[in-house]
Amino acid sequence: MTIFRSKERLACLRRLLPLVLLWCVVLAVAVGMLAAWQYRDLASELEQEGTLLHRLVSQRVSQHDAHLTALSAIASAATDSKHDLFLEVAQSIERFYPRIDDIQLVPLDSDVRGTGLKSLPSAEAQQIRAAAHASTGQVVLMADADHADHYVMIKRSPNTDAALYGLMLAVDARALIAEAAPFWSMPNVMLQLSLPDGHVLVGEAQVPAVLQFKKTIANTSQPLVLTVGYTVSWADLLPPWPTVLVLSSVSVLYLVAVIAWRQRGSVRAAMTQARLSALESRLAHASRVNTLGEMASGLTHELTQPLTAILAQAQASRRILDKGQSEMLATVLNDTVTQARRASAILERFRQWSNPQRTPSIVFDVREALENVRALLAPQAAACNVKVECRTLPVPAFVRADPVEMEQVMFNLVRNAIEAVADQGPEGRVVLALAGDGERVVFEVSDNGAGISDEVRSKLFTPFATTRAGGMGLGLALSQRLVESAGGEIGLVGSTQGAVFRVVLPRQPTPTEVKS
Repeated sequence: MTIFRSKERLACLRRLLPLVLLWCVVLAVAVGMLAAWQYRDLASELEQEGTLLHRLVSQRVSQHDAHLTALSAIASAATDSKHDLFLEVAQSIERFYPRIDDIQLVPLDSDVRGTGLKSLPSAEAQQIRAAAHASTGQVVLMADADHADHYVMIKRSPNTDAALYGLMLAVDARALIAEAAPFWSMPNVMLQLSLPDGHVLVGEAQVPAVLQFKKTIANTSQPLVLTVGYTVSWADLLPPWPTVLVLSSVSVLYLVAVIAWRQRGSVRAAMTQARLSALESRLAHASRVNTLGEMASGLTHELTQPLTAILAQAQASRRILDKGQSEMLATVLNDTVTQARRASAILERFRQWSNPQRTPSIVFDVREALENVRALLAPQAAACNVKVECRTLPVPAFVRADPVEMEQVMFNLVRNAIEAVADQGPEGRVVLALAGDGERVVFEVSDNGAGISDEVRSKLFTPFATTRAGGMGLGLALSQRLVESAGGEIGLVGSTQGAVFRVVLPRQPTPTEVKS
């Protein structure tokens, strides 16, 4: 019982294993799709926030150009040497734009440090003059040596070859991105702002991120480079609650699909079984009808010979009475009784085929059955001028079977052989041979007729298959059934020069009656 249950569990596991593996594959695909979806959302969010920040920085740096233009115009139009108006405007700019932390106006033709918001060292004043002299009209952009996150803009004023001043604007790059969205304060978001030459003003020198967004500020005088990045982790790709929700939903849907698929399979199996049952019923009915027809045809086939013999003997009896030879009448009547009993036995055998149990078989000497058949068919052989040779065993050959059934088999084979050579006249020859050893008895019927073609041979033992005019094709089929019911074999062993049929039966050592 334990082994049986273990086998049942093992079989159940084998059936469930493909479903579990498919479930794992479906979950893996769902997780992959969720991760791809989250990755796309993160990339889209980074690009969207980066675009907004780029737009904000672009707007702010454009204001610097406007400040430089206004300050240059004020400096060029000033008549006083102290540039009071310039300083007043510069202070207003610093007050309203905190990212601009210094403005300087440096004369180009003297060593005066210039006018500005803060005290300007001479070295920086010389640097501004040199940059203004080297300018070809474009704003010079460079890093602030004293402040790592600052840059300066230097422009000549007026912006001609006859320039009088060098105008400098110092900008706090970190203040450019101040008041940006809270997105940029997240720990896994990277931000970098650098000069066109690669000098980093804000952020790290490298942006080690999986997702990156890099764009140059669209400003001629300040083409700063904005680089943003996002370090993606598994927690970002697979958030806990969405992941649990997706896996649960997919599992439920998979379970519903499996149940529906199995239910559909069960319905299909039930429909198929119903069709098969209906088909089996029709086939069983057809088989019963065919069997009934076969039995009726076989009955007609087998009763023809004894009834013909009875008719012939009755006619012979009448002729004997007419001649007054009453002493011969007893012999003819005895033969008539024998044929009547044979017909009765045949009817009894066909009746037994419809019963679940057969009548008892007995052990008898098959030589007696062969002698009865030879004597019964001797008149037909003589009428056809066919020579019948009988080779039998010198000792009894006992087999376990029904004697009447074996006589029917021998009768069919011998009669077929006689009919096969009937058109040859005196040349026609039929040999009946009975042989055997300690285990079997072999009965062979051979003739020197035309033989049997391969086409006929393939359906030789099929019911209703015959090549004889007026034949019903049941003799060999019935003979095969009778021989096999006795545990023997029947077959065609030669068909080139005539035909040779062989019947093999198990040999019995003693003639004891045994019920089957």
